[in-house]
Amino acid sequence: MTTAARKQNFPYKRVLLKVSGEALMGKGPSGVDPEMVDMVAADIAAVAATGGQVCLVVGGGNIFRGLAAAAKGMDRVQGDYAGMLATVINALMLQNALEKRNVETRVMTAIRMEAIAEPYIRRRAVRHMDKGRVVIFAAGTGNPFFTTDTAAALRANEMECDALFKGTQVDGVYSADPRQNPDAERYAQLTYMDALSRNLKVMDAAAVSLARENSLPIIVFNIHVPGAFASVMRGEGRFTRIIETESSSEH
Repeated sequence: MTTAARKQNFPYKRVLLKVSGEALMGKGPSGVDPEMVDMVAADIAAVAATGGQVCLVVGGGNIFRGLAAAAKGMDRVQGDYAGMLATVINALMLQNALEKRNVETRVMTAIRMEAIAEPYIRRRAVRHMDKGRVVIFAAGTGNPFFTTDTAAALRANEMECDALFKGTQVDGVYSADPRQNPDAERYAQLTYMDALSRNLKVMDAAAVSLARENSLPIIVFNIHVPGAFASVMRGEGRFTRIIETESSSEH
């Protein structure tokens, strides 16, 4: 771990942050909110500036959802490919916001499009991170039928990350949506099997299973709170940790 990272007391040296497309909408019904993109970039830049190695997987649900389109009659495979392209738009927006903050950033795509991004090559991505660059993985896994949650778990394991951080709309994992059910129970810690057996919808089952198989902790926090990413990286603030231990709840 770098000296700067030790000074910040980061328990994790290298992490992957999963940013959903919905998170980038801000308060709008769809599309990209530049202020929200800049806030997310500011949080990432703060972690990178103090020695943390960060890579990202970004979703595309704010622009296009393949599954939703398939439900309306579109071919599922074509819809998923369109969704992958939407993630590239979001990745480029985040790259632009990070580079405005003087953070060296590389976008790597699972679908080749060399004119705007590097093709995903694991060893090259690792070298970028070793040099302190932020790497944004776009286009999911490059395959239909796999979500960006699964892509996040896959890339986090390939990059040998110490944890997978998922930025959501609320400050952790609840027994139900706390925005609809004020009596929902909030969990401070869960096991992978808790998340799967209780169908808590933290991430899709394939992503949670992949994390479990590789003992990759999943940290769930509210990405809409300024500075939350850096705080949670230090083990501070409100979040839910999913690991292979007994669960506990926080009321």
